[in-house]
Amino acid sequence: MRAVTYSAFGDAVDVLRIQDIPPSSPGPGEVTVELSFSGVNPSDIKARAGARPGVTEPPFPLIVPHSDGAGVITAVGDGVPATRIGQRVWIWNGQWQRAFGTAASHITLPESQAVELPETVSLETGAILGIPGLTACHAVFSGGTPRGQTVLIHGGAGTVGYLAVQLAKWAGAKVIATASARSFDRVKAAGADVVLDYTGEHLSDQILDANDGRAIGRIVDVEFGQNLDTNIAVIAENGRINAYGSARNMTPVFPFGPMMFKAVTLEAVLIYLLPANLRAVAIKTLHKALADGALTCPVHKVFTLEECAAAHVMVQEGNRTGAVLIDTK
Repeated sequence: MRAVTYSAFGDAVDVLRIQDIPPSSPGPGEVTVELSFSGVNPSDIKARAGARPGVTEPPFPLIVPHSDGAGVITAVGDGVPATRIGQRVWIWNGQWQRAFGTAASHITLPESQAVELPETVSLETGAILGIPGLTACHAVFSGGTPRGQTVLIHGGAGTVGYLAVQLAKWAGAKVIATASARSFDRVKAAGADVVLDYTGEHLSDQILDANDGRAIGRIVDVEFGQNLDTNIAVIAENGRINAYGSARNMTPVFPFGPMMFKAVTLEAVLIYLLPANLRAVAIKTLHKALADGALTCPVHKVFTLEECAAAHVMVQEGNRTGAVLIDTK
């Protein structure tokens, strides 16, 4: 099979290469998927660059990157119904704690990690559901359905944030989002009731004013460390912060006292480790939102396998208006 691979950490243009590697036949409980698209996420960039905490060398001699993807099942192992052959599927955790991910023509993995894709959903969208889709869904709904509540979503223009805005609005919440000024119209079009400039002065006052002076019950946050002071100022008693990132400040000073005296619940969302029961709920919820026409997963650009390094650079630089995919065919 054709695959993008690397054997050492480094810049994408230096370490990524195309090669043919032997395909893996599905073992018991496994399926082989002929991939159409592979999703490129910031976590894939960090893994290839060696930027994950505590990781000093690649965990496998040869790695095929990327955890998200979509395609068609072409073979099944013992214990897997033959009726799954020909099924359109989307992939989660393709390269999490495994050597070979989705930046390839094929992937073989446990059948539970190949989720049947609803017929009305494109393969391109399927390649976005693994990390961005599940992260947004769990971050919005963890702690209960936010119907009738106000949800503050930091980074509403990012891939996860944009999906979170749509999901929270679909759930019946009032949505206040932060974004850069150039993204206001786009985030409002996704369903945000109010969009605020994340660089604005007195942001906490603006957030409270946008909620008629009431504190916020739930916060979805892409930059926990950077937004910590603002969040503490606006969070309601017994409120909840579901944080899925903190790239700009990975070691914030934790204000335990203020959080304790508001009885705040903090969840660090790492979708790779989502327990099976919670993942099943998130998958069901995502599929329902898609079926209701409430969720659009925009694609910024599609690259070829040979252009994988350029795709990594684009994700690393940010300033996108959608997901970055690799056409693996």
